[in-house]
Amino acid sequence: MRRTIDDDKPAAANYHAHALARGLALLERLATAKQPVTLGELNDETGLPKSTLVRLLAVLTETEYVVRVDERPSFRLGHKVLELSTAYVSTLDVSATARGYLADLAATTGQTANLGVLDGAQVLHLSVEEPDRPIRYTAMSGSRAEAYATGLGKLLLAGLGADELVRHLPAEPYEPKTGNTLTGLAELRADLELTRERGYAFDDNESNIGLRCLAVPLEIEGRWVASVSVSGPSGELDPERHGGYLAELRATAADMAADPDLAAALRVVHRSLSPAEGGHS
Repeated sequence: MRRTIDDDKPAAANYHAHALARGLALLERLATAKQPVTLGELNDETGLPKSTLVRLLAVLTETEYVVRVDERPSFRLGHKVLELSTAYVSTLDVSATARGYLADLAATTGQTANLGVLDGAQVLHLSVEEPDRPIRYTAMSGSRAEAYATGLGKLLLAGLGADELVRHLPAEPYEPKTGNTLTGLAELRADLELTRERGYAFDDNESNIGLRCLAVPLEIEGRWVASVSVSGPSGELDPERHGGYLAELRATAADMAADPDLAAALRVVHRSLSPAEGGHS
């Protein structure tokens, strides 16, 4: 039998809540459309009678959540939806929302957990959680580091297109932070290609002697919008132990990407810092 939008209504929706559930379903349908949707199309796609749709759309139009654009008639979202979305985004705090995930990652691995995004030629640490142990890598939320010399940064650079990459790098030679720092574009490109192939970045004493870092992408809608990493003493992040750390990192990144509040906040941050199109998909 043909499904209607009533088949997807919340289980808690009783008789009196059906109209609300249907109205919200119409808003969700209009939100996915790239152009105004006609009454006939809504009738075909929702399975609701036209008379019911007319009554629902009349209320949504009167309250300015929907706009009627022509006489077919066809409809699009109204400005009141933007007010709701703006209010929602304004309440989001990336650091606070990510803290629980990173705290669990730090406790499980015994290493410092980081969430970072690319901001120009630097990686911005949006949230950092340290393990409860005397010897640990210390960083602060809001701090920055050169992208070419860090695990977080190299992972995010690897997600860029070739033309976009150079806009996120300083002039060659790059400042050597240690004797292991990659200071030229050719060797950095080779490292980034390896990062793309294996799906993680490795900072091997490149930003600080005695410090290693593993980073994986936090992918939302096919884009590497952020990176999650663990950093700690070199002896504890040797290649033989990477498998266990990577399993924890990937599980954490997947959980974070599946959090609707965190994903929304990261999309906003990513768009604000990346005006040009491009990136990994």
